[in-house]
Amino acid sequence: LGSPTYFADMTTRMKALIERAGLVSKLNGGLLKHKVGAAVVAVRRAGATHVFSSINYFFLISQMFVVGSSYWNLGIGLNPGDVMNDKEGITTFKDLGQNFAYLLQKLKT
Repeated sequence: LGSPTYFADMTTRMKALIERAGLVSKLNGGLLKHKVGAAVVAVRRAGATHVFSSINYFFLISQMFVVGSSYWNLGIGLNPGDVMNDKEGITTFKDLGQNFAYLLQKLKT
């Protein structure tokens, strides 16, 4: 799941999705249990780690496997496309993709 950072928090739409999906999962025997997730956050300046943590808390309380990377999964920029100038962020996302694929492959076998 991913969200831009608004006032040091996730968007209201992401929060609503998490609350609804979490409740539906819980009321139906843990539909999200043993699924794989990773938080991805867009930020202009600050607050991204709070958003990152909040999304990961949802994964963890849902008994999901959380995939990590070489740094926090966040991209820095103000306007659409600015993240392409965030070289460390791009590397982090590439590492995340590789780790995600690795875990999915291991779970498949």
